[in-house]
Amino acid sequence: MSGSSADPTSGAGDDPAKRQAVIERLDRVEDPELARSIVELDYIDAIEIDGGRVEVRFTLPTAWCSPAFAWMMATDARDEVEGLDWADEARIELCDHMHGAEITTGVNARDTFGETFPDADGGVAEVRAAIADKARVSTQRAAVDALLDAAVDPEQVVALDRSDVDVAGDEAHVDLGGLSVVVDADPIADYLDRVETSGHVTGPDDTLFLTPEGDPIPAERLDVVQKRSRLASVNMGGQGAVCDALHRARHGPDGPDGSGASYVDQSGGELSAYDGDVDEFTSTWTLSSDD
Repeated sequence: MSGSSADPTSGAGDDPAKRQAVIERLDRVEDPELARSIVELDYIDAIEIDGGRVEVRFTLPTAWCSPAFAWMMATDARDEVEGLDWADEARIELCDHMHGAEITTGVNARDTFGETFPDADGGVAEVRAAIADKARVSTQRAAVDALLDAAVDPEQVVALDRSDVDVAGDEAHVDLGGLSVVVDADPIADYLDRVETSGHVTGPDDTLFLTPEGDPIPAERLDVVQKRSRLASVNMGGQGAVCDALHRARHGPDGPDGSGASYVDQSGGELSAYDGDVDEFTSTWTLSSDD
């Protein structure tokens, strides 16, 4: 079944409250390479609810999107929907993909990625970890930039721990040892979400900003880490722009739902040649004394 222009937010005979609950759950599922919701990206084609059974159909920008990424989105969607107390079973269908049949069958059978693709070189865990690190590093760059723009010294930035930062509404309050600096909450909150979810920062005394390898940053190396962090933003921005172009080519200029919503590149206008290879990604983050 191909991606359609049907509005997944409405369905004849469905309980509107249940449908909205499913959409909110799916909104938590991200395209792992873009770190954006599959709902926001208009990947969802249809949602069908029959009592406690939910069926979700989705389509990616191209038929050859990474099977590992597609698998992650499909399993995350299944798990999120089945987290609803009234949902007994979620069936996920990946449409118009070169491995759509295998992924649909494997995900709904509760098989592993390795069982579905026995010839694959590695599983999704390594890919998921690498992508999560890329998102962590990318959001760290924006958070550090917000502090530097507020005239916080590099020495003060690298000395911060989790207890020094408090997000309240639209503001983030940063304690610099008796002096409080207020910055926009968005980049700080985004970074805290990523770094805490990844497990790099778990307690109030944990160092807040880290190298891509997870180590404390020497103050004199902060500019190097920021330059390397920018690569993550450029990679995600470039991939997002490419995916948006492919998505529009597939569904038309107005997108699958006719909204005309488009991807906003937040990388500063630069594109990337990153192709999703884990070894290429991880090698980007080597921090040597020669940099």
